Amino acid sequence: MGWFKVSPLPLFNHISFSFLSVLPFLKIEDIVTLIQDEEEGVPIRTVKSFMTKIPSVVTGTDIVQWLMKNLGIEDPAEAMHIGSLIAAQGYFFPISDHVLSLKDDGTFYRFQAPYFWPSNCWEPENTDYAIYLCKRTMQNKTRLELADYEAENLARLQRAFARKWEFIYMQAEAQVKIDRKKDKTERKILDSQERAFWDVHRPVPGCVNTTEMDIRKCRRMKNPHRVKKSVYGLVEEGTQSQSPIHTPSHHCRKGTKEDVEKEIIFLNTQIDRHRMKMSKVAESRSYVDYDQFVTAQEPANPWTSDDPSLWELEASKEPSQQRVKKWGFSLEEALKDPAGQELFLKFLESEFSSENLRFWLAVQDMKRRPQQDVAQRAEDIWAEFLAEGAPSSINLDSHSYERTSQNLKDPGRYSYEDAQDHIYKLMKSDSYTRFLRSNVPGPADGKEESGHNKVYSGLTSNHPHIM
Repeated sequence: MGWFKVSPLPLFNHISFSFLSVLPFLKIEDIVTLIQDEEEGVPIRTVKSFMTKIPSVVTGTDIVQWLMKNLGIEDPAEAMHIGSLIAAQGYFFPISDHVLSLKDDGTFYRFQAPYFWPSNCWEPENTDYAIYLCKRTMQNKTRLELADYEAENLARLQRAFARKWEFIYMQAEAQVKIDRKKDKTERKILDSQERAFWDVHRPVPGCVNTTEMDIRKCRRMKNPHRVKKSVYGLVEEGTQSQSPIHTPSHHCRKGTKEDVEKEIIFLNTQIDRHRMKMSKVAESRSYVDYDQFVTAQEPANPWTSDDPSLWELEASKEPSQQRVKKWGFSLEEALKDPAGQELFLKFLESEFSSENLRFWLAVQDMKRRPQQDVAQRAEDIWAEFLAEGAPSSINLDSHSYERTSQNLKDPGRYSYEDAQDHIYKLMKSDSYTRFLRSNVPGPADGKEESGHNKVYSGLTSNHPHIM
């Protein structure tokens, strides 16, 4: 790759990387610039689809073929790997996916605007991310709907920036007004480029964060406390977050030999400390019998054999004894299993207290609905469970009721978060415990099968600490 010319380092307003850190980006940008060349690059075109047009796109196959031809690559897999590394930095991106990778097929890709390139040393704040997500919720377009992880991030940010949320909302409104004045095609391209920018800096859970800096490099830099920005670990305003990372106590003077020796002693003591909580160890041991990769079971693991019997058994309405035992681990496990959820609801109906679970399930259902249906569904839930004279009234503490009624002035997916948490804790501490102690009726009521009652009465016997 000696034929690439290294362009000069641009002057940035906020430089936080050294020249050596920016240099790889400049080399990548030379490649990306050549890919977009009008004569020798990949043809960028507008594709006509049903009732719409997709502007300024290329296919993944075109990019792979160009990389093989111009970089002297013989193996398509290697070209895809190099292309995926470039895509992970956000230089081009799939128009319909949040995962930044290159596929050798007809998937459409779009090139990122130079303004958003990583060489500009972006370090966006969580407030910027909150404004972006808030802006997306204001535009009633299918392509701009929030993904599940984005909706969760928005709720987390809303709680963390509660005091300044009005300011964030006003900023988002102002940006939406400016965007509406732009041409439709231009707006569609800019929306996708902005989304790709945030896919790089706030990636999908499970994807590699390419903007994260090695902690060892952070310690060598002038600012040793620079860490990656993330929506995870945010705390509400007015509270403090305790960091487990040891930091030197003297920041205003140069470190001495004694300081280094103290730090070495501290780090050596950290090596001998247990990092695993015993509660987590015990929890993991509880699930050993359910891990098909660890414990050989019958029927065989469908991922390592051609026998799908296990999936058929899991989908059955007649749960096995092992499956029922799992309900005793936690209320969450009981509610995750459709059969467990159904039996728990029947138990609550027998005690004339099913409204708590029905409320919890209604809120869960609302969170998964399209944005345009959320407000109406929130009002329906209020009318059914919380309004004065509601047919299925639930008991909430005054604090949760106040917060919920305030949230419903501007209803959203997480308006019932406090109420749902309160009801969940009530069920967990009261009705769930009684559910485990009871002789739970099987799905086939009225039929007495051999050993059937033993399956359900085994819940308590396998969890004696509940007695």
